[in-house]
Amino acid sequence: MSIKILGTGSYTPPNAVDNNDLSKLVDTNNDWIISRTGIYQRNISMGENTSELSIKAAKKALKNAGVTSEELDLIIVATITPDKFTPSTACLVQNELDAKNAFAFDLSAGCTGFIYALSVAEGFMVNKKVKKALIIGAEVLSKIIDWNDRNTCVLFGDGAGAAVIEMDESKQFYSFCASKGDVNEVLQADAMPLKNPYTKSMKNHQYITMKGQEVFQFAVGAIRKSVNKVLSDTGLTLEDIKYIVPHQANARIIDFVGRKMNYPIEQFFMNLSKNGNTSAASIPIALDDMFKEGLLEEGDKIITVGFGGGLTWGATLLEI
Repeated sequence: MSIKILGTGSYTPPNAVDNNDLSKLVDTNNDWIISRTGIYQRNISMGENTSELSIKAAKKALKNAGVTSEELDLIIVATITPDKFTPSTACLVQNELDAKNAFAFDLSAGCTGFIYALSVAEGFMVNKKVKKALIIGAEVLSKIIDWNDRNTCVLFGDGAGAAVIEMDESKQFYSFCASKGDVNEVLQADAMPLKNPYTKSMKNHQYITMKGQEVFQFAVGAIRKSVNKVLSDTGLTLEDIKYIVPHQANARIIDFVGRKMNYPIEQFFMNLSKNGNTSAASIPIALDDMFKEGLLEEGDKIITVGFGGGLTWGATLLEI
C-alpha cells in the first residue's frame, strides 16, 4: 500500500517581517540573524488564527487536487498552536469546508507533526477506513513567542501547508516516527498552569523556551538517523533520492548535515530564508513550493524529515 499526493496548498499571512524590522524590537541585526539561521524574513499574523490559515491552505490543496470537500473521509491538523482546546482546529476546518463525510482531529508532535499525520492517515487507509484525506500542518507560533527574547523570536514564523492524499498501490511510500521524552527541557512551551482551589500557585512560562546548542545537536543526529533508516528499510540509496525535504529549522543545521552525509546541499530543499521556522507547517509549505516551482515530476522519490519538540522525529519516503 502507498500514498499518493493529489494536490498541495499553502498560505502565509501577508505581514512579512524582515530582520531589520526585528532589530527595532530586540537587540539584533540582519547580519547576526542570517549568519546564525539563514533566515531573512518570516510572516507574522495580524489577527488570523491557526484555523484560518489552515482553511486557506486547504482550499488551495483541494483545488489543485481536483477534489471536493465532500469526497474527504479524514482531516488531520498537525499543530501545537490550536485556536482552542476544544473544538479541535481540524473540526473548525471541517465545518468551514463543509466536509460533512470526514472525521477530524488534531495531532500534536511539534515540528514532526506533518510526518506523524501522514503516517496516521496511511494507517486508516490500509485498514480501508479512509480513501481520501486532507493533511494540514499549521501554526501561529507568534502567539507563543517571547518577543523580548532575541534567541527565539528571530526564528519562527506563521503559516499553513496542506496536502490531499489517497491510497495508490503503484506508488512507493514508507514512514517511521520516533520520540524521546524531553526530560532536559530542551525545547518546550507550557500550556495553562494547574490552578484550582486545591493547588498552590504554580509557575508557568507560556512561551517557547529552547536550549540552542542541544537543539542543534539533536537535529543533526535526527536528520542523519532518519535518512539512513529510510534508505536501510527501503533498500534505496541516496542516488535514488531526488530531494531531501527537511523541517525548515535552521540553514546551519541543514548545511552541517549535508557535509556530514556528503550529499549536495542543492538536493536539500530549503525555503526557510523567506518563511522562518513554521514548525508543523514547514514541510507541507516546502512541498507546495516545490510543486509550484516545477521541481517534482512523476516518479521522483523524495525523503521528508521532521524533528522537533517532544522530542520527536521521523521521516517519509514519498514517490510523486
